[in-house]
Amino acid sequence: MARLLPTQTDAAVERSDNPAVLSLDDDTTREVIEALSSETAYEIFQLLNETPATPARIAEQLGQSLQNVHYHLENLEAAGVIEVTDTCYSEKGREMSVYVVSEDPTLLFLGTEDDRPSLKRAFKSFASLLGPPSILLAIGESISQFITTE
Repeated sequence: MARLLPTQTDAAVERSDNPAVLSLDDDTTREVIEALSSETAYEIFQLLNETPATPARIAEQLGQSLQNVHYHLENLEAAGVIEVTDTCYSEKGREMSVYVVSEDPTLLFLGTEDDRPSLKRAFKSFASLLGPPSILLAIGESISQFITTE
């Protein structure tokens, strides 16, 4: 008999090109640092960076209790670094949230809000330095892969 409710998700990790920039005087910064400060929370975040997962799958993969995983997921979601992306159902028909890292990457800047203009200038300078050489490295890597596959 075919299942009426999905037991798996087709969600994927997707990232935007618009990172959130947090500075030391930003209230959200403390929340993010506290949410990621435990080893378990950090492992959950790393796992969700690779693939979306339900709390049960996370608990199984990390060898943690479901209660402990739920605790860390709540903290990470409150800090805005993960979000619910989908819903699927267990074999028993229970609804399960599917978590994934937030679409907007987060950049933690160890300066104040007043330092942001200098951060932007530094990134522009860094990007202009890496521009041509990084393009050459990418072309070289592509050629190398092409040659080794033949």
